Amino acid sequence: MTYENFVASLSATQPPAGLSSVLRGLWHAGRQEWDLAHTVAQDHDYDPMHNWLHAYLHRQEADLANAAYWYRRAGRSVATGPLPDEWMQLVKAQPDIESEAKSGT
Repeated sequence: MTYENFVASLSATQPPAGLSSVLRGLWHAGRQEWDLAHTVAQDHDYDPMHNWLHAYLHRQEADLANAAYWYRRAGRSVATGPLPDEWMQLVKAQPDIESEAKSGT
């Protein structure tokens, strides 16, 4: 799936079938369904990519101390840029999302 296809899927009522749990959480986050995205992140707190999602969500709600904890758990520096940019980085970091080089764009 390309990043553009993923973004286009946000207008659907359900996430696309076969998404990884991180992409499912990002799909909900992209639709401003914070509680659903947070549940996905919490259910996989052993995984650094889910922890990055968790950090992003707490940053989104302006709980910066909690976000900093989850960034540490994810092995990442605390993000300070625009939230939409971080969401895009998170999506593009997923192995199921085709890179621009692979998709030819």
